[in-house]
Formats: sequence, structure tokens, C-alpha cells
Amino acid sequence: MAIATLAGIRAEEMEEVYAQFIAAYPEYLDTAVLDHLRRTEYRRLDDLDHVYLDYTGGGLYADSQLTEHLQLLRNNVFGNPHSHNPSSLAMTELVDQARQAVLDHFHTTADDYVVIFTSNASGALKLVGESYPFAPRGHYALCADDHNSVNGIREFARARGATVHYVPLTSPNLQMDKVELEKILDRKAPGESGLFAFPAQSNYSGAKHPLSYVHDAQARGWDVLLDCAAFAPSNDLDLGIWKPDFATFSFYKIFGYPTGIGALLVRRKTLPKLQRPWFAGGTVKIVSVQAFGHYLADGEAAFEEGTINYLNIPAVAIGLRHINEVGLDTIQKRVRCLTGWLLDQLAGLRHSNGRMLVKVHGPTDLDLRGGTITMSFFDPDGLPISGQLIEQLAAAAHISLRTGCFCNPGSGEAAFGLPKELMQQFFVDAKGMHFAELVEVINKARGVDVSAVRISVGLASNFADVYRFILFARGFADRTGSSFETESFAVERTARDAS
Repeated sequence: MAIATLAGIRAEEMEEVYAQFIAAYPEYLDTAVLDHLRRTEYRRLDDLDHVYLDYTGGGLYADSQLTEHLQLLRNNVFGNPHSHNPSSLAMTELVDQARQAVLDHFHTTADDYVVIFTSNASGALKLVGESYPFAPRGHYALCADDHNSVNGIREFARARGATVHYVPLTSPNLQMDKVELEKILDRKAPGESGLFAFPAQSNYSGAKHPLSYVHDAQARGWDVLLDCAAFAPSNDLDLGIWKPDFATFSFYKIFGYPTGIGALLVRRKTLPKLQRPWFAGGTVKIVSVQAFGHYLADGEAAFEEGTINYLNIPAVAIGLRHINEVGLDTIQKRVRCLTGWLLDQLAGLRHSNGRMLVKVHGPTDLDLRGGTITMSFFDPDGLPISGQLIEQLAAAAHISLRTGCFCNPGSGEAAFGLPKELMQQFFVDAKGMHFAELVEVINKARGVDVSAVRISVGLASNFADVYRFILFARGFADRTGSSFETESFAVERTARDAS
């Protein structure tokens, strides 16, 4: 099977490497429909000579999604759904259809779950945090691998006197420590409130945490919040089986467009526990200024503040239909093949003196992991290569990747072995510091660069993308710090000239 030849690479070389890849991952051939989509729906990637490896940051939209949504808006008159006029009723019908599409996609029904549209997954998580009945003698347990929007809920819990527990990660795979998890879950006494939050898949390392933990926690009387933002784009989540009390999503991470819409799915039996700390337009049945009273609306309406993003919400149903037509099984298979090959190749990257060029943080095989790989680069002397420099050079090579801590400090602290005593030193100054300053201080103190490099594959990824990244990574072999600085200067100068 022929594949597109990369600029500057002989066709024979490309075919040989591809043949080796197929020999190792023959199931990749079952995903040929994605190659057709790459040439049609996502052709802008090749037209712009762009390697997109940031699917955990955001998915890519298909051309047909834009066309269908634009035609819908052009051919109809839609109004604010908080009314009963014809344009409002037309919009209300489309919003209801979008809710049903979400329920169908996650294999559940309106009898079991309420779909609350939010601005993104973070907005969904904030709704839970501010409304959950945390109280003295109550508990909030969360994974050290959680995103900052889940970490932030601890401030609501602490303010109301609840005890916060972090489940540590094991090394080096950055999986949740099951023994410690069970100890923490057993601390909640009957009658005490308890919320346990964890990610189905890490946005830092790609590690997958067993969904069976949902049932384990619920069996001990805990409510469970499942962060699905990194999991949902390439995995089929069956809420009819797992039934977390809360599940959060950002739709742009699943199918790229639109941004600005997420969802909180709440089990109907759990919904009465949530108590809104305020009300807004659209969330109430009636309000009185003189009587100083209000009644919250029923169901999802009590949580959708103001006017929802109604013109973009129909694009959610369009995006979900696109994903379902492609097939999550197909997407998952491709992601798995490309991720496996990347891990194989990264493990073999060495300097001529035998030192490793790249260290992967998290699972180094396909067991319990998704298509996100986070790594650090090292020079021939074993010294870290700046993540910022790698991002800069990747940009010059038309490769989109991401560097930093990815709003997941717990995984970063575990990956780099940063002790609690060291981290506490950064929180004694009222002013605080930015992440870039933190990176510099830790680098000087411990000789590590905690700004890691993250790549992630998704629906529109192909073998040429990952091969090009490996060629880019190989370019750091036997390079010293001074040569990097020279190249960095050249990249900066080229960027200035281009502007």
C-alpha cells in the first residue's frame, strides 16, 4: 500500500519503514477509511504541510461539519429558546435533539441522566464543585493525576470543612495506587458525604484508570465524578454500564467544532443532591424582588445559566454524527497502532554514547493507555533539553505539539519525583510565580526540566505524521547545548523576518 512521501525523504525509504510498521501493526490496514477522510475532510493538513499532534489539546473538525452547520443557520431563522415564538421553538427542538444525541452517543437515556450544556468541561466541573453538599465530616477524594479543573473543586470542599484526600500514583507508569485508593475510600463513614473524582484517561501521560473504580467507590457509598475529556475522543464510553454520578466533557476535544460547549451528565437519582449557591436568568421558575424569593427550575434548566450557546449547540449533534459514522472502534484502533509504534521507536532513540535521548513519562506499552505520550529529551551528557526549545524547533518544522505541565501538576510532580517539601517552598510567598519561573528554579535546584513534551494522535492522524515526528526527534541525537542555542537563535530570526 503506497503512502504519501514526506518532503526530503526518498519514497523507497518511506515504503520500507511503512512495511515494517504494518508488519508490527497489521490491524492499521483496517482503518483505511480514515486515510480517505484525511484526503477529503482533513486535506488542509497536507495542503499546509502540517503535522498535528495535539489531539489532547483539541480535536480537528471535518469540512462537512462546517458545511452542514452553516447551511442550517443560513436556511432557518432561530431565536433565543427561552420563549414560545416560532424561532424560539425551532431552536428548542434542535437543542433537545442535541441532548438526545449526547445521550445516545454515551449509551444512556433521559431516564437515567440529565444533559446540562456548559461552556466546556471545566465549566461542568465547577457546577459540581459549587453545588455538591460538602460539609464538615464530609470527604473529597481525587486522583493525583487529575486536571486542574478537578483539583480546583478541593477549594469548595475545604471552604465547607470537608476533608480532601489525594490518591497517589505509582511509579513509573503513573497509574492510580489501588491499595491507597481503597484505604481512602474506606475512610468515609455511613451517612457522611463523599465525592470521588478521577480521569478515565490522563491528559498528561495517557494512562487509563480502570472504570471499575466507579463501581468500587459507589459500593462504599461515594458519589463519583468521572472526567472524560481526554478519554472520550477515541474511546467508547458506555454510561449504561459504568454509571458515574457525574461525567464531564468538552465537545471540541471529540470532534473539533464548535468550541465553547461542554456538558455535565448527571444521574437523575443524584441530581437532587446538588444545591445551586445562586440563580441566574433561565435557571428559575419565578423570582420576586419584593418577596426576596425564588424557585429554581427543574432538571437541566436549573444549571444552564443565562442563555445557552444555542446557535452552536446543533453543531454538537452534527459532530457526534460524524464521529459515529467514522466509528469509535476504528478511531481507537488507529490511535492504538500509531501510539504503539511511537512507543517502540522512542524506546530505541539513543545518542552514540548509548545514553537515552527520550524518556517517556507513564506507560511505555499499550497496556492501560491511550494516544497521549509525554516525554523529556536529554543531550549526550544526560542533561535535559528545554521543552520550550523543542516546541520552538517543532513549530519551525510545521509540527504542532505541546509543552508544559498540561494543567496536571500532580502527574508532573510524580513523573519528575518532586518531593512535597520542595513544592511547599513555592507557596510561602503571597505573590507567587508563573510556571516558567517554577521551571527555571527547579532546573537550577535539581537539574531537571519539568516542562515536558506531549504529543497525541487522533482521528485524522496517519503514519506519515508519526514518522515525521520520529525523524524530528532523531535530529536531537548527539547534539550539545551550544548547538541547540544556535539553532534556536536561527529559528527566532527566521520568525522575525517572516513577520
